[in-house]
Amino acid sequence: MKSNLALIGMPGAGKSTVGIILAKMLAKGFVDTDLLIQQNCGRSLQEILDSEGYSALRRAEEEEILRLNVVDHIIATGGSAVYSAAAMTHLATASTIIFLQVDFDEIVRRIHNFDTRGIARSATQSFRELYEERQILYRRYAQVTIDCAGLNQEAIVAKIATAYAQQ
Repeated sequence: MKSNLALIGMPGAGKSTVGIILAKMLAKGFVDTDLLIQQNCGRSLQEILDSEGYSALRRAEEEEILRLNVVDHIIATGGSAVYSAAAMTHLATASTIIFLQVDFDEIVRRIHNFDTRGIARSATQSFRELYEERQILYRRYAQVTIDCAGLNQEAIVAKIATAYAQQ
């Protein structure tokens, strides 16, 4: 059994919030790759986007994931982690990859700060286009998909814990 659980999904899917609750429930450590990027770059995700563009943020995310060497952790990844095959392969070596599937309308309802949240996308790409593009990648890498429709955080955590116990 792999000792880590890596959460993937769109910004606003609940990866960080669910990850913290899950870590407490399963007595595991917790790491958020977005926070690692900010800590190691000394800037917010949005500042990286504004100064260097979305490709730089995706590269920083890949670098942080490739540096990860943890055991018994819940890993909340940034929404664009799935653009790096190398990062996803690295995660999969020690982690079960769990996709938090949230429908587009719910993501839009949850996110009110699209332009300042630090979402890695090109200036010409709509949020809907980004969502559709990423769904394909999330499904490609997910070993477990949790349909979050109509579920609160505790119910999502319970579903993940059940899936983890069945490994």
